Amino acid sequence: MSDLVIVESPAKAKTIKKYLGPGYEVIASMGHVRDLPKSKIGVDLENDFEPIYTDMKGKEDVIKELKKYAKKCDKIYLATDPDREGEAISWHIAQMLDLDLNTDNRVAFNEITKFGVQSGMSNPHKINIDLVNAQQARRILDRILGYKLSPFLWRKVKRGLSAGRVQSVAVSLVVDRENEIRKFVTQEYWSIDGKFTAPSSRKIFSAKLASIDTKKVDLKNESETNSILASLENEEFKVTKVKKRVTKRQPAPPYITSTLQQEASRRMGFQARRTMKAAQELYEGIEIEELGLVGLITYMRTDSLRVSDEAKQAAAEYIKNKYGEEYLPPSPREYKSKKNAQDAHEAIRPSMPELDPERVKNSLTTDQYKIYKLIWERFIASQMANALLDTVSAEINAGNCTFTASGYSVKFKGFSVVHVESKDTSADEEENKELPPLEEGDVLKVKSLLGNQHFTQPPSRYTEATLIKTLEENGIGRPSTYAPTITTITSRMYVERDGKQLKPTVLGEVTTELMKEHFANIVNAKFTASMETSLDDVENGDKDWKSTLKEFYKEFDATLAKAEVAMEGKRVKIPSEETDVVCDQCGRNMVIKIGRFGKFLACPGFPECTNTKKIVQATKGVCPLCGNTVIAQKSKKGRNFFGCEKYPECNFMTWNTPIEDTCPKCGSTLFKKGGRAGKILCEKPGCGYERGL
Repeated sequence: MSDLVIVESPAKAKTIKKYLGPGYEVIASMGHVRDLPKSKIGVDLENDFEPIYTDMKGKEDVIKELKKYAKKCDKIYLATDPDREGEAISWHIAQMLDLDLNTDNRVAFNEITKFGVQSGMSNPHKINIDLVNAQQARRILDRILGYKLSPFLWRKVKRGLSAGRVQSVAVSLVVDRENEIRKFVTQEYWSIDGKFTAPSSRKIFSAKLASIDTKKVDLKNESETNSILASLENEEFKVTKVKKRVTKRQPAPPYITSTLQQEASRRMGFQARRTMKAAQELYEGIEIEELGLVGLITYMRTDSLRVSDEAKQAAAEYIKNKYGEEYLPPSPREYKSKKNAQDAHEAIRPSMPELDPERVKNSLTTDQYKIYKLIWERFIASQMANALLDTVSAEINAGNCTFTASGYSVKFKGFSVVHVESKDTSADEEENKELPPLEEGDVLKVKSLLGNQHFTQPPSRYTEATLIKTLEENGIGRPSTYAPTITTITSRMYVERDGKQLKPTVLGEVTTELMKEHFANIVNAKFTASMETSLDDVENGDKDWKSTLKEFYKEFDATLAKAEVAMEGKRVKIPSEETDVVCDQCGRNMVIKIGRFGKFLACPGFPECTNTKKIVQATKGVCPLCGNTVIAQKSKKGRNFFGCEKYPECNFMTWNTPIEDTCPKCGSTLFKKGGRAGKILCEKPGCGYERGL
C-alpha cells in the first residue's frame, strides 16, 4: 500500500508527487480544514480560553477524501507549509484523522526540489506543539478583537467595521503621518550653486556653497543670498583640498519577506499580495522546459537571512563561471538576521542558482518572471565581491566662502554587475557624477553662480514599501501578515491609494480617533510589538499560551466595559466631504459617502432626496474616437485603466495614461505607456505617432 503525503495546495502536491514516485499518494487539504465557527465567538472565555473548532463549510469533500485515503495507507506524512500556520493545519488534520501526536509524521520542505523533498522526507519529526499553540493564541486574540471590539465600532461608528492587532496600528500610522503633513509649516531656504571648469578639462561640474567663515551655510531669504553672490563677483575660485580614496560598497543581503515586498513595490509598483501570489507559485512548482515541474525558490515567508552552505557553493560556481574568480568575495558571506527572527527557514533564494531568469523566462508568467528575476539577482549579488568606487571630494575657496564638490567613478563593478538595491528616496544626482581631474591650487573658471530658492517639505505619505518597512522595524506583525494587513485596511476603506501613496479616508481617521480615545493599547505600536514578542515566546516554548491570553483579556475586557459606559447613547458621525457635483434632482452639492463597495456620491438631502451617483475621475485627456472626456477607472482586480465617459456608446479603453501633451501629427491626446519599453504614443486610429519617454 502507498504512503500518504498531505500538503496544502494541488500545485505543491503535483510537484512533490513527481519527486516521490509511485510508492506515495500526495493529496492537498486546500488550506485549513478546521477553524473557529463563523456564527459565534467559538472560544470559551470562562473556561481557560478553550477553542471550539468545527469542520469548515465547503471542505466536506476534501475531508471525506482525506479520511478515505488515510484508511488505506500504511503511513501518513503531514507536509503542510513549514511555518506556524502550516503546523496548525497539520495538527488539525492529525486530530481529525486520529493520528498519534507522538509519532514522527511531520515533514517540512524548505524548497520543492528533488533535494528539498528527499531531505524533508528523510527527517520526519513530531508536530511542534509550541508552534501550534502560538498559532492558536494569535487566532484567538484576533477572534476576541473581532467579536468583542468590532460590534462596538458597529454601534458607535458604522456597520461592517473591524479592528485588529496589526491592522489598527497600520491605520494609526497612516493617520498619524497625515496629521504630521497637515501640521507641517513650510520654511523658505536658499542655496548657492555653481558650475565650473578646471584648467585641465572642459568638463563642467557642479559645486555647492557649504560654509561661510567655516560656519555651515544657512541662507533664509533672497536678500541674504544676493548679498553673498555680490561679494563673490570678483573673487578667485581656487581648489584648496582634494581628497581621493577607494571606497567599498557591500551587496545587500538576500531577500526576506518584507524586503521582497518592499523592492517589488518600489521597482515595479506591485502590491504586496501580488508579490506573494507570484512567490507562492514559484515555491510550489512551475513546469519548466526540459526540467519538468520544479519549485524555483525557497519558502517565501521568512525573516531569516541564513543561507545553506550548498546554496552558497552553487552560487559561487555560477559566479566564477559567468563573471570570473575576481567577482567572488575572499570567503563566503554570512548575513546576520535581526534579533527576533525565526530561523526555521533560509532567506528567500533560488532553489537552483544555476537557473538564471532568462533560462526559465519562457516557462513563467510576466509576474512570476519579474519576481524570480528579483530574487535570483539579489541572491547572486549577495554572494559576490564588493564594488569598488574611486571617490573624489574637493573644497573650493572664494573669499570667506567654501564650496564643496564630490563624485565617484566605478573602479570595479563587483556585485553591482548583477543587482543594486533600490531606495525609497532618490539620492542627490550630483553625487553620482564623475568629477574632472582636480589638483590643489587649481584656479577654476566660473560658468555660472546662481542662488536657488527652496522650501522644506513635509514628510512623505507612506507607500506599501515604507509602511511594511515601518511595521517590521517596530516589531509589528510577522512575514505572513504584511500583505493581508494592507489588503484589509484598503478593502475596508480605512486607507486609500493615491498612486503609490497610502492616505487615510475620513472613516479611517474617525475610527482611529475613537480607538485612541478608548482603546489606546490596540493602536499603540509599542504595546502591539510587546504582544508580538509574547507570542514569539509561546512559539519558542518560553511562555504558556493560555496565560498570555489571560493577561491580554483581563485588561481588554475592563477597557471595553469602560468604553461602553463612556459612549452610552453616543454615536460618532462620519463627516461628509462636499463636492462641486450638483444633484440633478434637488440642486444641492453632493457629498462623498463610503459604502460596502467603496466611495460614491450621495445627495445630502437624504431621506427626502435619495439620488446617488458613481464617482467619476475625469482626466485632461480627450477620447481619440469621439472627442469626449477620458475618465480613470478600475478593473475588478483593482488595476487602473482609462476609458471614454460615454461608454457604452463609445467603447474606447486603454491601459495607457493620458497626458496633457497633444499629438504633433493629428492633435489628439497623447498617452504614456509604462514599463521598460515605455513611450509616448497617439491612440487615434491610423495616426501611429510615438516617441520615447
